[in-house]
Amino acid sequence: MSLIDKSGEGVRAVDRALDILLAFTPGDHQLSAGELLKRVDLSRPTLYRLLRTLEHKGFVLATGDPQRFQLGPSVAHLAHVWTSSLDLAALAQPMMRRLWEKTGETVALLVHQGAHRVCVAELPSAQPLSFKRGVGYSESVVLGASGRAILAFASHPERYLDGVDIGDSRAYLAGLAQIRQAGYAISRDELIQGAVAVAVPFFAGDTKVMGSLAVFGPSARVDTHRVGFFAELLLAEAKLLSEALGQH
Repeated sequence: MSLIDKSGEGVRAVDRALDILLAFTPGDHQLSAGELLKRVDLSRPTLYRLLRTLEHKGFVLATGDPQRFQLGPSVAHLAHVWTSSLDLAALAQPMMRRLWEKTGETVALLVHQGAHRVCVAELPSAQPLSFKRGVGYSESVVLGASGRAILAFASHPERYLDGVDIGDSRAYLAGLAQIRQAGYAISRDELIQGAVAVAVPFFAGDTKVMGSLAVFGPSARVDTHRVGFFAELLLAEAKLLSEALGQH
């Protein structure tokens, strides 16, 4: 076999190994060999050969009897390296800039940190009457459109409600369900009198909500029609940001 042929075989092996890793999803984090064969175009001997190699390098773990496979610690290592080097504010700049140009209002990028969401980037509106909070501003994730857009997609949102005055917790959780269905959250006169905010979540991977993109403006300019317009723009840009963060 020539060097070129060997190189081609190596590339195909890498391609097939990556197909195996990408066959796992948050909903199917453990798969049998039979289930993997339905998702990748491989013979059973080739699948087992590649699984042994991936297991040796820590990318796959085999457990149980009958045997099932799941992603291993080497995948977590690569994910940690990637997220550590990620400049979220720089990554989101094109999306934020388009929102700022199309809405004329203040645009903010907020990330979920524990019980809070923190503003990590902001493009203030150039209009005389406008609202802005500033980079570093932190508020409870329970409050405001930018907080509820995150909380509606977080695991067990009820655990964030202790010690926060939200009134009827059942009504609050029902409101989060409506946000999940719509895909965006709205607030009026909530944290700032006269301010309207529209926010949508963005995700790291397919399920983990990482934060929200939000547009803020005065109620004098942001009527119901504008809210719908902002929501449409935000949903499109948040989708692009989520894809840049690994969402399929």
